Amino acid sequence: MRTALTELVGVRHPVVQTGMGWVAGPRLVTAVAAAGGLGILGAATMTPERLRAAVREVRSRTDRPFGVNLRADAGDAAERAAILIAEGVRVASFALAPSRELIARLKDAGVVVIPSVGARRHAEKVAAWGADAVIVQGGEGGGHTGEVATSVLLPQVVDAVGVPVVAAGGFHDGRGLVAALAYGAAGVAMGTRFLLTSDSTVPSAVKAAYLAASVKDVTVTDRVDGLPHRMLRTPFVTALERAGRTATLVRALRHAAAFRALSGLTWGRMLRDGRALRHGGELGWGRVLLAANTPMLLKAAMVDGRTDLGVMAAGQVAGVIEDLPSCAALIERIMAEAEGVLRGLGRHVPEA
Repeated sequence: MRTALTELVGVRHPVVQTGMGWVAGPRLVTAVAAAGGLGILGAATMTPERLRAAVREVRSRTDRPFGVNLRADAGDAAERAAILIAEGVRVASFALAPSRELIARLKDAGVVVIPSVGARRHAEKVAAWGADAVIVQGGEGGGHTGEVATSVLLPQVVDAVGVPVVAAGGFHDGRGLVAALAYGAAGVAMGTRFLLTSDSTVPSAVKAAYLAASVKDVTVTDRVDGLPHRMLRTPFVTALERAGRTATLVRALRHAAAFRALSGLTWGRMLRDGRALRHGGELGWGRVLLAANTPMLLKAAMVDGRTDLGVMAAGQVAGVIEDLPSCAALIERIMAEAEGVLRGLGRHVPEA
């Protein structure tokens, strides 16, 4: 299936695995690339040295295109971009809009730039700055999310920009891929669906918790870092929401120190990165400090397997996923389903 996305990045299928922190490591990215999709390394939780090593590990396993997800608001974003350029990475994706200068620097080096956006105005901005494509995530998506459903947001963005649009938020099968194409998208991006594969390194106990969840077990809360965050509803998440201000602040300090030790960031760098989350003063400094909760609470679940002490970011599709296929089997199934749906739709088109 050829689309503007497959032509742009050089993959066989218009399916993207999103750059999930602690989840999208070399093993998962390589499996997706080998299956003909676009795998994206989740670099936000990696040190620059680990990022370089991860890129080289993927490169040693496959010669197919893959990408790296960066935090555009990180103080060392330029340093990380330089690593991508030096290592010949095909695609750079961003969770927030990168600057015009950063986009130009990557494009000049031959890197395809694909920011993720959650609003039409953000898509228009990065497209005007030279982004090669955009990933548009509707409110059904996992992690930080907005309020507008994909079915409403996606056609708005498709109509507003002249670059390929990749749909995210609520996709897990071939029917969803066809629906996205019908809206004008050039492909779909999925996080939760790839997290729940046999190639994902997420611990078995955590995968079991996802598989046991219903649609109603996926909720949105701002008690992790002050921003709307979609995740599985667990007793721990409920406790976070009920915690008083003092207990919350103590926990934030502890996790901030732990993330500092793990990431190698200085306190000054962490505060500068956290300042970017204030969005012109919308968040107080207490909430900026709480932002350090996110990587450590996600690590507790996605790496350490602590469903009782970790946060499990999840798209709403977690409630309808029931198996753990390999990435190869998943993408093959998605493409077969999509082709079947397209054939079925053709029967409804009257002959000329």
